[in-house]
Amino acid sequence: MDMATINAALENVIGRVERAEVLDAPANAVADIVGKYLKPGLIKDVLSGTGTGHPAHPILILLPLGSWASAFFLDLVGSKDEGTAVAARRLIVIGNLAALPTALTGLSDWADTQGAERRVGLVHAGLNVTALGLFTASAVARQTHARGLGVLTAALGMGLVSVSGWLGGHLAYARGVGTDTTAFEVAPSNWTDVAAVDDVTDKPMRVDAGGVAVLLVRHAGELRAMSDRCTHRGGPLHEGTIEDGCVECPWHGSRFRLTDGQIARGPATRPQRAFEVRTLDGRVEVRPAPDPGSLRTEPVTAGGEAF
Repeated sequence: MDMATINAALENVIGRVERAEVLDAPANAVADIVGKYLKPGLIKDVLSGTGTGHPAHPILILLPLGSWASAFFLDLVGSKDEGTAVAARRLIVIGNLAALPTALTGLSDWADTQGAERRVGLVHAGLNVTALGLFTASAVARQTHARGLGVLTAALGMGLVSVSGWLGGHLAYARGVGTDTTAFEVAPSNWTDVAAVDDVTDKPMRVDAGGVAVLLVRHAGELRAMSDRCTHRGGPLHEGTIEDGCVECPWHGSRFRLTDGQIARGPATRPQRAFEVRTLDGRVEVRPAPDPGSLRTEPVTAGGEAF
């Protein structure tokens, strides 16, 4: 079986999950509960990883997954050794404990998704919860000297988290959940005319800068501009509100400073790309601040040539 066949089969599987509308009712019910009790603010920021510049969930995954995987390999190589058996049990307990905060960060991120991503995330979470149950059973079995059962349940749990990890990878790398939604926006590097000076007020407006949506607003007598697409989940910032020198995303409540696009409140983990602004002959012109990222600054055209 070649790689193309394997890839096609996996895409068929994930496609079925993404289109499974039967998952919407339970997924939306859980997301509503999370949204009710987990509002934008300090706790949400911590769970999102706002202060670190990247989502917290992928970082925390390393501890439970690493602990469980280490225990699994110890089971494979040291089935008769008592010291190895004790070490494996302790690793599983550590993984179980670390899974709880990891799950909270994932739950926070997942509640801000919709549609296909929310469906896949629900299955991802269900597999993880089942795996945690198996690893908990494994720890109990090992403590009561039923080591064979402990090894079996740990192996089953490892299989489930492996599948779950593949689903998590699909969400992050194929669907972009947790990535900066403006990462591949490419605005002209030169000054671009976007609006008449008199049209810009203290109410945010959306303008076009060479195909890139830009929020433009007059605040405290100054013209401010930044990418209009929220880095968190792509919300339209021009539909948000201005408060304390920040624009608040209408979708999930992230706030960004108008002066430089930096995050004032999550759940966003990446700042908005700021644009320089100037006026010329009654018109407003903008250009993006310098960005060293090669994927964004060196895109290719439809003909395959670099700009």
